[in-house]
Amino acid sequence: MTTTPSAATASPPAGGTPARIAIVLKGYPRLSETFIAQEILELERRGFAFDIWSLRRPTDRYRHPMHEEIAARLLYLPEYLKDDPRRVWKGLVHALRHLAWRPTLRLFLRDLRRDPSAGRLRRLGQALVLAREIDPRIRHLHVHFLHTPGSVTRYAARLTGRSYSFSAHAKDIWTTPEWERAEKIADASWGVACTADGWNELRRVAGPAAGRVELVYHGLDLARFPSPPPRTRQADGRDPADPVRLVAVGRAVTKKGFDKLLDALAQLPAELHWHLVHIGSGERLAGLKAQAERLGLSERIDWRGSQAQTAVVAALREADLFVLPSQPGEDGDRDGLPNVLMEAATQALPAISTRFAGVPEFIDDGVNGRLVPPGDAEALAGALAALIGDAPQRLRLGAAALARLTADFTFDAGIDRLEARLAASSQGAGGRPVAPPAVPAEPLAAGR
Repeated sequence: MTTTPSAATASPPAGGTPARIAIVLKGYPRLSETFIAQEILELERRGFAFDIWSLRRPTDRYRHPMHEEIAARLLYLPEYLKDDPRRVWKGLVHALRHLAWRPTLRLFLRDLRRDPSAGRLRRLGQALVLAREIDPRIRHLHVHFLHTPGSVTRYAARLTGRSYSFSAHAKDIWTTPEWERAEKIADASWGVACTADGWNELRRVAGPAAGRVELVYHGLDLARFPSPPPRTRQADGRDPADPVRLVAVGRAVTKKGFDKLLDALAQLPAELHWHLVHIGSGERLAGLKAQAERLGLSERIDWRGSQAQTAVVAALREADLFVLPSQPGEDGDRDGLPNVLMEAATQALPAISTRFAGVPEFIDDGVNGRLVPPGDAEALAGALAALIGDAPQRLRLGAAALARLTADFTFDAGIDRLEARLAASSQGAGGRPVAPPAVPAEPLAAGR
């Protein structure tokens, strides 16, 4: 178990202090999921207490400053059952003796018939550990992502008689089978999606349970970001000594569309001068670098890899134009509304993205940014050429992006809704009756 030092918390939510809530995540902490950390931190400031259960240990080189402020107890489940068979065995014995193992087994076998995989067995094993080791005072679980973490949470809730809720984001909405999404929604007390695109999809598959899913945008806590720098640069790409500064932030995965960005950059006129900074790691990074080399772009690109949030914000402040050409992944994976688009807007930085997923919910083409069709390198090249050569247009779009963000995408309204929902659930309202385990689990030893 790892416990992070706490900042002072604010008054508890109206209606009394809620019980501690378990939050289940696939991996924690992650730089790519600062929107989750932002939410947890603000809810703690409003009086909530959390245990964070993570299915995986972190792999990022850096932590966001918010992660250091979060007071939640942090606990890790065995990523693979062979990693800690003793904990898994104790979880199984505890379930057979004290928990609702028969209905859980029926549920698991029904799932296994439709998904006969080792991963399915691993989710049950992790759920057994969670069900045994969870704080007996906890009455409600909240899971981020409906796919793997959703399965672990659903099995643990079924074993222990607890209620659960979910926040669905992007990949989990579009790559989880329909039957699985529908059944998880039906079993949940309630859930939220962070884009209208994802919300509509979940309501479509949920059928009679569609009313359990709400639309709650993440938004941004603007207090975490500096005021935008003066935007007075007039670079228009004609001076080789003063290239227009482009920045792209995101993991090197197919759905971010960076391969199409390189193709588009290769189509720009040779006399147009630009320099690109890319921030992010990922399995396709080496391939992107090789592609840039083949296209003769390497001298114009600075590959910075994974960076701390302070370095990301610094890069946004130095740039003239942000680019994120989101597109579908090979397996149907897709972005929701990428937080980094809103982070760019905090610095009055104009953005080019695609008319795809949740992006058009924030960017109105030609009003507060530019949108092109996903996967269309030629259209992306045209938008890049137009904005690289037009500094006044960049300044206008960047100012409009900041105005759009501050008017409609701060996160106060969404966090208010989550506060109300979680407060009710933690006290046993808004879900099925809750019965804590009759036999408390053994206290966890430090270091688990």
